[in-house]
Amino acid sequence: MVLNDDLCSSKYIMMFKKTLAFAFIISLLACNSTKNAIDGLDANKHTSGQIQTKSEVYHASREINSALIHTILDVSFDWNKRQLIGMATITLRPHFYPVRSVELDARAMEVKKVWMLEGEQTNAIPYYLANEKLIIDLGREYTRNETYTLKIDYIAKPEELVTKSGTAITSDKGLYFINADGSDLYKPKQIWTQGQSQSSSVWFPTIDAPNQRMTQEVNITIDTSFVTLSNGILQYSSLNPNGTRTDHWKQTKTHTPYLTMMAIGKYAVVKDKWRNMELGYYVEPGYAEHAKEIFKNTPEILEFFSTKLGFDYPWEKLDQVYVRDFVSGAMENTGAIVYGEFVQKTTRELIDGDAEDFVAHEIAHQWFGDLVTCESWSNTTLNEAFATYAEYLWFNHKYGKEEADYHFQKDLTTYLKEANSKQEKLIRYDYEEVDDMFDAHSYQKGSRVLHMLRRVVGEEAFFASVKDYLETNKFGSVELAQLRLSFEKITGKDLNWFFDQWFLSPGHPNLDLSSTYDSLSAKITVDILQKQDTERFPIYKMPLAIDIYNGVTVERKEVFLSKANEVFVFDSKTKPVLVNIDAEKYLLCAKVDRKSNAEWMFQYKNAPLYLDRLEAINALSANYKAGTPEAEFVKNAMNDKHFSIQLAAIKNVSILAEKGDEEVRRSLINLAVSDKKSVVRTAAIKALSAYYKGDDLTTIYKESLQDSSYKVLGAGLTAYVKAERKDGFQKIKYYEDEQSNNLKIAIAGIYAEYGSDENYAYFSKTIPLLNGFDKYYLIRHFANFILICNESNMMDAIKKLEYAGKNDNEFLVRMASVQGLGQLVNKLAEREKEMQKKLSSDNTGVLRTELDSVIRIKKFAEERMNEAIRFEKDEDLKKIYGVMN
Repeated sequence: MVLNDDLCSSKYIMMFKKTLAFAFIISLLACNSTKNAIDGLDANKHTSGQIQTKSEVYHASREINSALIHTILDVSFDWNKRQLIGMATITLRPHFYPVRSVELDARAMEVKKVWMLEGEQTNAIPYYLANEKLIIDLGREYTRNETYTLKIDYIAKPEELVTKSGTAITSDKGLYFINADGSDLYKPKQIWTQGQSQSSSVWFPTIDAPNQRMTQEVNITIDTSFVTLSNGILQYSSLNPNGTRTDHWKQTKTHTPYLTMMAIGKYAVVKDKWRNMELGYYVEPGYAEHAKEIFKNTPEILEFFSTKLGFDYPWEKLDQVYVRDFVSGAMENTGAIVYGEFVQKTTRELIDGDAEDFVAHEIAHQWFGDLVTCESWSNTTLNEAFATYAEYLWFNHKYGKEEADYHFQKDLTTYLKEANSKQEKLIRYDYEEVDDMFDAHSYQKGSRVLHMLRRVVGEEAFFASVKDYLETNKFGSVELAQLRLSFEKITGKDLNWFFDQWFLSPGHPNLDLSSTYDSLSAKITVDILQKQDTERFPIYKMPLAIDIYNGVTVERKEVFLSKANEVFVFDSKTKPVLVNIDAEKYLLCAKVDRKSNAEWMFQYKNAPLYLDRLEAINALSANYKAGTPEAEFVKNAMNDKHFSIQLAAIKNVSILAEKGDEEVRRSLINLAVSDKKSVVRTAAIKALSAYYKGDDLTTIYKESLQDSSYKVLGAGLTAYVKAERKDGFQKIKYYEDEQSNNLKIAIAGIYAEYGSDENYAYFSKTIPLLNGFDKYYLIRHFANFILICNESNMMDAIKKLEYAGKNDNEFLVRMASVQGLGQLVNKLAEREKEMQKKLSSDNTGVLRTELDSVIRIKKFAEERMNEAIRFEKDEDLKKIYGVMN
């Protein structure tokens, strides 16, 4: 599974949700009208600056009494009840000890009958349901030399499940009916499943544990207008007398139950090919022409990983499907990957960001997670770290080291942000909720740890060890020891020290780096201090490269850290212009690098890596003043060869732009007009609009409305409306119906700041079109916009927010809607106080009428907010609200 928190494009969306929830709590605490209602909420427990402690728990791997062998599912659906009617035929074998009964997971399930199949005999046998378990009496003792086959008649009722949302997977309902009654004209009817981590047992009885494996057949009966997808190969389709069709899917290689999937919808299926294997891209019909761009470079990614890992893609097929209202970023179901709707874009929308990192991540999971599966969720990082690191490998192969390092640095930043609130071991048997394992530790930290392991053992040994790990453990489950043993087998090294400090200990090194030169002794002294709390975290051992620059020459020194304070002394006849400690920038660490501005400027110009330049521009941007060499450096960095450094520079020239620096103005104009990256053009337009005025800029904003990028168009439209309100508003009408969600949100922001009641219709027609994060941002603009509306529109808007707060599938949208109502209540309360003051000196009938309106609207908004809060079923969101009714 991949998470998504880079909101504008792709990665780690779900991880970001908890941060937004915390911000919501803080905003509520700041609101007078709601503060008393949440006094019982322990806000300190949720703030990002505090390390949280856990109760003493231990999550062992699931004990295997009986092992799954083969599962056959025959399923049909009741759309009105949102239920699955199923018949499961499950073959098992006692693992070692004899068994007389078996315990299957069966959540929110009605079991009608259970039979034992013995040859030609079919015998009903006793069973009972308790605590989401189906316990079946087998009638006699079975040994490990025997198999037994059960047939189970059942109804899956996911709507009856008390769900719990997590940070990574926002619902554990397992089986989802989308727009089941067809009432939403903007959304297709779909059915899909999401099994990770323990939700397959919502739609079929099984042993829902990652250390179980099975082959499977899924026979799906559905109306003939729908397309189906499951794991394995479609064997054939059968037309039924009642006008339905049954599709017969079969997978002959074993995988774990959480990877079993279905997706049903009115899809266009676009075919592609890798070697002799057919690929399928399942998209809504309007996106068929864009499918190969949506699932970008799939054949090449398959070829690259097969070659790089020395292990060919292991499954019978690869299909990729898009679904509505998905509860995570994407999911690596075996040979049938599911993506959320953020991936489905037109060619023009893809200019501003695609899902290539998702595609690489999920395809990598077909080896790491599907072929070789963590035996328990405590070992989640064995799945997710490799899939995340595969993104780095792919970007390095396809686009070069700079682009790979850019993505890798984002990973480090994501982990270090999370480390402000928790620092965990990568392998955790003491997690509180399984969802806790799908975090920036398992993903981003784990990925960086693998990169360091590659540096420690060397390139050839790393990939030889990974190949051995896959070969040795294929179609099986693993824990950390198997990975270590493969690396030790190949390298001949004892690597316990590395695995102990990086996988089995929490934290990371906090380094203080400095160097001095003594001209009398002609020696360079490099001082490296590990400042982490060594009572809680290790003193890290690690190799390190130090580059010493003497004019045009550079000499590399290889050292090995093993103490809390290391001092290395090197001979040098002249004072170096730069000592670049951690020259390879491969370490997972937080660091303070004590260089002078002159050294940072030299590093920017002369050190070879993207990360050298990024570190330098960040350091120089922190303390420069106008008219200094550092200021010139920040200006020049706007033309760096990598867009992310350009963006950092654009952000940091604000000091100069606020003073009207003409050179900065000219550079921003050039970037806004001609930079190849849409994100840079967008940032330049926003900076120009924020700091400068002029008819020439107005012309640029107007011309940007013809840009191929929707982001640039949105920024240009916002800037143009600010500069030319009347003409700008006329032009907005032309763009209101454009397909891009980015543009719709930009227009909503314009109306929220500059609009009037006549723009209310835009929000009414746009809100139903958006989902997920896009809808979240739209709701936020809507909440600001309604403050300028008349009473009739305000009342209607309050009803819309209440409806979204009660019914939206996405908990962030529900939360934003309630927050919007709370914001409205507080703003109206402020308005009421101001009007009460005026009323004491100016008791006119008009003012009294306006005051009565404000009081009436405020009361209605507060009632609707409380009703939405009472209606909420999600346990975590109820905690966030603090049971505010």
